[in-house]
Amino acid sequence: MPSQYNEQALESLIEKTLTGKSLEDLKAEGLDIPAFQESQALYRTGHGYFTGNPKVFDKKYALDTDMFWGFLQDSQPKELEKLKRSPDWQLKILERYDRLIKKHGLLRLLKKGLEVDDAHLTLFYELPTASSANSIVENFEKNRFSVTRQLCYNQNNPLEEVDMVFFINGIPVATMELKNIWTGQTAAVHGIRQYMTSRNSHQPLFQFGRCLVHFTADTDEVYMTTKLQGDDTFFLPFNKGDNFGKGNPVNPNGHKSAYLWEEILKRDSLANIVQHFVLLEGKDSDPLPKKYFIFPRYHQLDVVNKLISDTYSKGVGQSYLIQHSAGSGKSNSITWTAFRLIEVADKSGKNLFDSVVVVTDRKVLDKQLRDNIRSFSEIKNIIAAAYTSEDLKLALENGKRIVITTIQKFPYVIKDISEMADKQFAVIIDEAHSSQGGTAADNMNQVLGKIETNEEGEIDAQDLILKAMNSRKMRKNASYFAFTATPKNATLERFGVKQPDGSFKPFHLYSMKQAIEEGFILDVLANYTTYRSYYQLEKSIEDNPEFNTKKAQQALKAYVERDERTIQAKADIMLDHFIRQVFEKKKLKGKGKAMVVTQSIESAIRYYQALRKLLQERGNPFAILIAFSGKKMLAGIEYTEAGMNGFSDADTKDKFDEDQYRMLVVANKYLTGFDQPKLCTMYVDKKLQGVMCVQALSRLNRSAQKLNKRTEDLFVLDFFNESSEIKASFDPFYTSTSLNEATDVNVLHDLKAALDDSGIYEQAEVDELNEHFFKKLPATELSKIIDVAAERFNAKLGMGEEEKADLKIKAKHFVKVYGQVAAILEFENIKWEKLFWFLKFLIPKMVIKDKEKDALDGLLNSVDLSTYGLERVHLNEKIVLDPAESALEGVNSNPRSAHPDDEKAELEKIISDFNEKWFSNWNATPDDKRQLYYTFTERIQSHPDYESKYVNNPDSYTRDLAYKKIFDDVALSLRKLHLEFSKQLMDEHFKQDFRASTQRFLR
Repeated sequence: MPSQYNEQALESLIEKTLTGKSLEDLKAEGLDIPAFQESQALYRTGHGYFTGNPKVFDKKYALDTDMFWGFLQDSQPKELEKLKRSPDWQLKILERYDRLIKKHGLLRLLKKGLEVDDAHLTLFYELPTASSANSIVENFEKNRFSVTRQLCYNQNNPLEEVDMVFFINGIPVATMELKNIWTGQTAAVHGIRQYMTSRNSHQPLFQFGRCLVHFTADTDEVYMTTKLQGDDTFFLPFNKGDNFGKGNPVNPNGHKSAYLWEEILKRDSLANIVQHFVLLEGKDSDPLPKKYFIFPRYHQLDVVNKLISDTYSKGVGQSYLIQHSAGSGKSNSITWTAFRLIEVADKSGKNLFDSVVVVTDRKVLDKQLRDNIRSFSEIKNIIAAAYTSEDLKLALENGKRIVITTIQKFPYVIKDISEMADKQFAVIIDEAHSSQGGTAADNMNQVLGKIETNEEGEIDAQDLILKAMNSRKMRKNASYFAFTATPKNATLERFGVKQPDGSFKPFHLYSMKQAIEEGFILDVLANYTTYRSYYQLEKSIEDNPEFNTKKAQQALKAYVERDERTIQAKADIMLDHFIRQVFEKKKLKGKGKAMVVTQSIESAIRYYQALRKLLQERGNPFAILIAFSGKKMLAGIEYTEAGMNGFSDADTKDKFDEDQYRMLVVANKYLTGFDQPKLCTMYVDKKLQGVMCVQALSRLNRSAQKLNKRTEDLFVLDFFNESSEIKASFDPFYTSTSLNEATDVNVLHDLKAALDDSGIYEQAEVDELNEHFFKKLPATELSKIIDVAAERFNAKLGMGEEEKADLKIKAKHFVKVYGQVAAILEFENIKWEKLFWFLKFLIPKMVIKDKEKDALDGLLNSVDLSTYGLERVHLNEKIVLDPAESALEGVNSNPRSAHPDDEKAELEKIISDFNEKWFSNWNATPDDKRQLYYTFTERIQSHPDYESKYVNNPDSYTRDLAYKKIFDDVALSLRKLHLEFSKQLMDEHFKQDFRASTQRFLR
């Protein structure tokens, strides 16, 4: 039989993998398909599936009735007998099933069964564990897993089919639409579009709650959704990831996406997902259509299963580091891990852990755990929250199965575990938040000694955890599971997996690169604008005392940064940008918000005051908030967050979610652990580096489907850091054109030579593919060859994008030319023929990335306030991160020098050096630039209309018009004196910047 390379071939492969034989195999054997299905009494080879018969599918109830009634009769005949006294007993069961599934959804019925009159019908027998009783093992074998191809589901259109449906005991749990990249269709485009536009979600099979998940797959990728809503349907990638990014790695045994049917859909795996992973989210009071299923993403399923497997294999006393990017769904991964850990048993069947302790600061995790446990387990009262050390100890002593506590209580967790040597514990550390505020440090000092804090009394969570663990000799009665997106070097050493070469790596990785490429989070570095500040100081005293050079420079920098004019100038730029680019453009459906990140609480207060004043001048189009911990005295006035905002600081987070509040000014608070999807803009006037840099800027990365939030909506304006510094902080945590001219056929020699020399393929691979192709072997045999070559091209040859694009052009041109001339050639060239067929399969998999657009706007002359100036360095720059694997340096064992730099210099020298560093090299020579600015501002002030039409004008609109007229008059009067400057003023963008700078200075 000829081999096919289309969707039907993929269907057949999946079916054969799961059932042992495909329909094509059965037909070839001459078997009567319906009769064969009726006779299936035992599982065959493959992964234990039956072959479903599409003709017995009941479209009204969305059930495979043969499998449904067969399962109930074989597994629960006594319960059925209770109902058979009624002549319409089958209809009664179906109607009851239909009513409950519309009310509660499929998951509840699979877990709790179906109550009809005095009978209880189990619809799914749970998956046994290694220590389960024989009865549980036997019951699980009674389940009937089946797969049906080309199933007609539409009651109104009898010809409308879905490619594949997967059933448990006749109840559909998953559907799948297949596409084939070699026929020009992909799951990512065509499969998703088909579900959104051609699959009627009003038909029972596709109504929400009837199925747990809908897949679309091709030979390379898989996507999924749990709720079909037409154009509003949201599909997620369900891929392993490749080279730290999206997609799937080359599969040496077949298609890249084969894991879906070889791993995920096999009986044990699907049963495990139903029992331990799928969740129904929504308020209890909400009707089913307003809720949604959570189906695990591949990396979530993978990490939980691997953690449980390794724990079962190695026992207690292990440490695990799970490096999962922000936006990876860590909360769900943690809840699933916690629930699975309380079920893990040792070889004798005894629970491995007496308690699972979840250490977090996220209240949402408390609720998620409680809701999930209620969904997963019939056992009540197994979870406890412990927010005091006394509660924690009591919960552990009483053997509460899951205990939730805070990061601040982690030292007590260590202490209590050490004191309960007769018990065994699993400790899950949710380290998504880097800093913990308030009086945390005071409490910790009692247990651990002195802990470093920042200005707001916050402590670094990773440092706290490591210090707590190092404060005592750890006993082997606990296993640790640390989840973080940004592990420090010491964290890696403590929790990571030690490699043979002595290095340490995470136990499991879901990278920032993959999360961005898969669309789970947005790229916060895609539109990065940086400003450079310029300062000039003058000595105001006659004396010339000496100062410590280094400290003096730092003090002067801090002085000019907190100067009122400095903050006013930056605040003006921030607000002007936000109003024009976010507020007036109605970013995020008119709900876009911004965060202003400042250097200190004092700076935060001054920025808040400056922004409030500017907003008042503009008629208060919206309101702003401030956030900081504790109290701050400034100019004799005591400030608090609550006092400035007008409500309790406990309400700040919720208040900021309201539409009236658009900007939030912070110093340290809310830079970590703050999840606000409406944030799309950040103004940075603070040194950001390392983990803090990543965590702070990542406040912008949360996607918001309902707001249509995209990467292009994000914007960072940075007054303090250079883009190279931001890149250095992120890098450790990240990792066709045709030639249409007519040509001599001898160009094929040249094209082939170039392709041969590129190293994309080996001649043996070309020969082997042609042999397999012409022998009509299965598509998997071709994938094994082509994917290796595609991988070389896409990732391993080290070529630049231009070189790769050139090679793909040559490949496409070879196929085009040979395809045109092969039939008329007067000679045969077998090598051309073979390469032609090889490239036909390879070209669709040759990936060319779009060439990075140069987002540099050049150096722009900006604002000179005589003593302060701003110059925009980069406009909307895309900071490109290094995709290679990064390695942090080991912890520095050398203590810092006890003798700081004590070099001194006179005040004049210090000022001179400061001005040279912070004011020179500003486009023109310093003297010319300074003199020009002085002259320009002086002439504006001496203009006859300056006082009457500008300074004393109460109307802001006409005042701005007057200033533009005054500015143009002065610029015209100076055109002969400053020819170069006049040329620059012809650039409208430069002119606007310079005009705005002078206006800010003269306020």
